Amino acid sequence: MSNLQDVQVSLPAGREEQAIEAVLFAAGEPVELEMLARAFGMPSKQMQELLDNMRFSYNQQSRGIQMLRLGNAYQLCSRKEFSECVRAVLDKKREVSLSAAALEVLAIAAYNQPVTRAFLEQVRGVDSSGVVASLLDKGLLEERGRLDVPGRPMQFGTTARFLRCFGLSSLDDLPPVDENGALIAQLQLEEQPEQP
Repeated sequence: MSNLQDVQVSLPAGREEQAIEAVLFAAGEPVELEMLARAFGMPSKQMQELLDNMRFSYNQQSRGIQMLRLGNAYQLCSRKEFSECVRAVLDKKREVSLSAAALEVLAIAAYNQPVTRAFLEQVRGVDSSGVVASLLDKGLLEERGRLDVPGRPMQFGTTARFLRCFGLSSLDDLPPVDENGALIAQLQLEEQPEQP
């Protein structure tokens, strides 16, 4: 995820949150928990508590940015409701929405990863090479090594960008599926505030 240097820094006590905020802002991409813990010379558990408290605080305030947890990584980003404003100022073109085939491939990969192209094609019943290439280009799928069988087919899995785009902290947040592979609808009467 992040290619930040593995360097340890020393900060005055009480300034850790500000330093973490600066690092996450400057990184512009998810930064692994372990990398932050090493850089600040603190145990992973302590760093995770600090990050989760910061994330809770960010998400409770009426700010234009939020802190996301993407698996074992954290990232600062603008809130979804301000995407049009950000796009207008930064002159970003509206991203093309995903086709039904792309969503289907992402769902298969997310629930079964790592997957091979042959597995995707077997489940879908059609050639998926173009869709997989497109999802790799968009950063929603990534290569996960090769399967140790004849031909050594490439394996694929979803990325932190996939989690971010679909508003998930981890793959555990995916809706459950029944024994036939159909999504089980989840009804939430009230949205509870997230606790650190």
